[in-house]
Amino acid sequence: MDPVAPPFHIHHPDGAGTPVIVASPHSGRDYPAEFLRMSRLDARALRRSEDCYVDQLFAAAPGQGATLLHATFPRAYCDANREAWELDPTMFSEKLPDWCNTTSSKVRAGFGTIARMVSHDGPIYPRPLPFSEAEARIRTCWQPYHDALGRLVDDSMARHGCCILLDAHSMPALKGRGMQADFVLGNAWGTACSPQLTALVEQVLVGHGYDVARNVPFAGGYVTRHYGRPRRGVQALQLEISRALYMDQDTLAPHAGFAAVQAVLRDLVDRLVLYGGLLGQQAAE
Repeated sequence: MDPVAPPFHIHHPDGAGTPVIVASPHSGRDYPAEFLRMSRLDARALRRSEDCYVDQLFAAAPGQGATLLHATFPRAYCDANREAWELDPTMFSEKLPDWCNTTSSKVRAGFGTIARMVSHDGPIYPRPLPFSEAEARIRTCWQPYHDALGRLVDDSMARHGCCILLDAHSMPALKGRGMQADFVLGNAWGTACSPQLTALVEQVLVGHGYDVARNVPFAGGYVTRHYGRPRRGVQALQLEISRALYMDQDTLAPHAGFAAVQAVLRDLVDRLVLYGGLLGQQAAE
């Protein structure tokens, strides 16, 4: 397996910083050559699972006082929004250790930590993988990403007494499915962040003229559910952005709407930074 290094980038905020962290676990686009060789799909098909350009949509966040973390490894290679060992036993040439989660809904659908499928393009691999392949990817990609994210959350709590984690994703606009939301906010059905934070984000996006849904069809993955502990001061919210707003889903290239979405997200981060400042003041009192 070719090394994927570094597995993430952290863009620290200007100045003292704020409690806001923007994380993008699925925008990585460094595809190891060995992974491409072992896949039955070409690079373009594999890229359909990417949250294309989400890290670039939030490129201004550090200048606004927020921390930006994004993975460099692609989702099809290792998915940082799953449990570490959420694996499909049918993908591997030997029996998986008993401590692997082999029965989750994501595993059954083909989208575990090491994905079996890419959307509608079918299986990624023509033959079973050795468990050592999954183990290497998880230890060199998943674990460093979450070690970094955990440190950022802990540092925010130590500095500010609170943390706002915006877990940023994109979603395909499905043709022929009727009206779809432009953005979906996933707060794990109200358990990962306060109602006030969800309402604030919704208000900003609706104010820009967008349709916003909550929790359907995306209520939040591992990151939102694992890190979101609002009673302890850590609020996590998953944000899904319709790809049709900013990119051509066939060519995978940004289109003319890209700058407009960037501007909206700059406004959103500004509002989150102000809100985080209020939370920090309350925590200090």
